[in-house]
Amino acid sequence: MTEHVSEPLTPNNAALLLIDHQVGTMNFGISDISAMELKNQTLLLAESARAFGLPVILTASNPNGPNGPLFPELVAALPGVPVIERLIINSWNDPSFVEAVKKTGRKKLIMAGVSSDVCLTLPAVSAARDGYDVYAVIDASGTFSQHALMASMFRMSQAGVVIANATMLVSELLADWSSKYAEPIGKILSARVPNFGFVAAGFYHRAAK
Repeated sequence: MTEHVSEPLTPNNAALLLIDHQVGTMNFGISDISAMELKNQTLLLAESARAFGLPVILTASNPNGPNGPLFPELVAALPGVPVIERLIINSWNDPSFVEAVKKTGRKKLIMAGVSSDVCLTLPAVSAARDGYDVYAVIDASGTFSQHALMASMFRMSQAGVVIANATMLVSELLADWSSKYAEPIGKILSARVPNFGFVAAGFYHRAAK
């Protein structure tokens, strides 16, 4: 774990990396989370990143093959964000991907990928090795079994990657219901995480007054 990880995530120090959320990969036998929940949590991250103004990097593995394109709702949520296409399995070994990360100027990387044990774990571990603070979003990622999920979390944790879920990280980025982000983030949470959203609505309505 790097020396900066104790610093909280903020809209000024974080970037979002979404790896291989493709039509094909979403249907390759993911069993630890439903496809609907995985998609919802990924959109929560994407929509929140846009509201916070975070740099976002999208990548797709072999999109012209069986993996297919990114799912269309994700592309629609991030208009104008280019998709880095690659054949290299570990996205961190792709020079175009790493160069895009460097250009953000951010050292805190929020990552999610399908599948958790390959698309997420391999670049997360690699980025942590290169000195980045990496936050792996488990509920915006998916894999083939509970054993694969546990192996992914253990390996990432051993490498210093922070294991988190989407709502946790969005809340950390928001930090204060009186901030300028309260209303847009409250609305996103209300749509994507209804139970939490009911609470959020009260806060952002008060903050907007």
